[in-house]
Amino acid sequence: MTANLGNFDRVVRAMLGLILLVAPLLNKPAIWSNGTFAFASMAIGIILLGTSLFRFCPLYRLIGISTCRF
Repeated sequence: MTANLGNFDRVVRAMLGLILLVAPLLNKPAIWSNGTFAFASMAIGIILLGTSLFRFCPLYRLIGISTCRF
C-alpha cells in the first residue's frame, strides 16, 4: 500500500470526517434526525478518517491520482 494522500488532503479529509461523524450525534442541523442519513454520514466520516490516517485512498489508486509529494 503506497501512500497517495498529501498533507493538505489528509487534513481536509480528517476535518470533514470528524464533522460527519459528530454532527449526527449533536443532531445539528435536523437533517440527521433521519436514521438513514445519520448512519450514512457516520459511515462516510469513518471512511474519511481512515483514509487520512493511513494516507491511502483506494479510489485515488484506481483513477491514478496522487497528491503525495515525495
